[in-house]
Amino acid sequence: MNITVLMNAGPWLPVPPHGYGGIETVVATLVPELRARGTRVVLATVAASTLAADDQVCVFDEGQFAQLQRPYNQVMGLAHAHMQRVVAELRRREDIDLVHDHVEAVGLGVLSTMGRSAPPVLHTLHWDLHKHPELYGGFSGDGRVWVNGVSRSQVARAPRNLREHSLGWAYLATPLAGADRTAPPEEGRVPDGARPAAPSDGAGRGHRGPLVMLGRISPLKGQHLGARLCRELGLPLVLAGPVGGLRGPRELAAALADPDHGAHANPDVRYHLDRLAPYVDGELVRWAGSVNGPERERLLLDARAALFPVQWEEPGGTAVIEALACGAPVVGLRRGCLPELVEHGRTGLLADTEEELREHLRRVEDIDPEECRRSAALRFSPPVMAERYLDFYGRVLDLAARTRRR
Repeated sequence: MNITVLMNAGPWLPVPPHGYGGIETVVATLVPELRARGTRVVLATVAASTLAADDQVCVFDEGQFAQLQRPYNQVMGLAHAHMQRVVAELRRREDIDLVHDHVEAVGLGVLSTMGRSAPPVLHTLHWDLHKHPELYGGFSGDGRVWVNGVSRSQVARAPRNLREHSLGWAYLATPLAGADRTAPPEEGRVPDGARPAAPSDGAGRGHRGPLVMLGRISPLKGQHLGARLCRELGLPLVLAGPVGGLRGPRELAAALADPDHGAHANPDVRYHLDRLAPYVDGELVRWAGSVNGPERERLLLDARAALFPVQWEEPGGTAVIEALACGAPVVGLRRGCLPELVEHGRTGLLADTEEELREHLRRVEDIDPEECRRSAALRFSPPVMAERYLDFYGRVLDLAARTRRR
């Protein structure tokens, strides 16, 4: 599609991110695929971003994610400063055909009020859609702003007014480890180079490394449940993700040593200290902090399974898809988008109760890593995601053109 898209990644993390950053990882995966298909991309981000694009728009030199620990009245202007720069860019130049926005709440609110002289907008919903009932309940795209979800279940649970502006959903791909990214594989064929590493001891169908939990440390992710079950079963577990914006044990220790640091009031830090830390012994259960790039890929390639005991209706499963792409079977609770992404008995095991989850952890090696890789390549590859978004772009432009004609 020969158009110019302003891709609004927001001011929080660079693209690609240095470790944690699901939205930024998706943007970093999508943009090269779009550009390979003839789409020009203007990336609205922070100056530290290294992703190749046709142009870049930014206010901040570095990502502002760590600032979110501060009181709201001290950080409320960050997203607005970024959006102010985006709006100025849209008014300054005439070559932007469409905006693809990923900034929670503020992006949708600002872009929807610009009027029909502004370009059409596709706003991707990456989060819990019940967080902003007044915004979504009163939202009107006016034939110019449309949204998409990141899973079928997320859209189905959306407020009615938001569903009426939704074009559907697009699963969020991440690059397949070692796979050919030029095109989706043919049915039943594993891409060249996409086979997982051999089990370290040569036994069984699965890998012999630890179980892995990816994602920020939060009660919603259920790390306390995963850690407790692994301790009880004697299964090694690596927790990979930040807590309260802090990248790892050293940053957390330094923050807690400062009595004025906002970490003391952060609910995720409190959760980590009170409910998770008692199970983290540094040997059987280990917190590795944020991991990125080759380190993250190696962790997943060797993982016995990826564990997702989510405690809420998880809207999008980027980490789930990343695990499957690396051949790590997924074991989790049957909530949110997981039943859409995981084929129970083939690419993972889903449970309705804690006891059932415990039993699944005992038989995770029944799942063949090859099936996980094959399924991810067919359903969640970057080319599949890019084609889905190009379809959305075409529909947004067509709907906006109809509105202008009327």
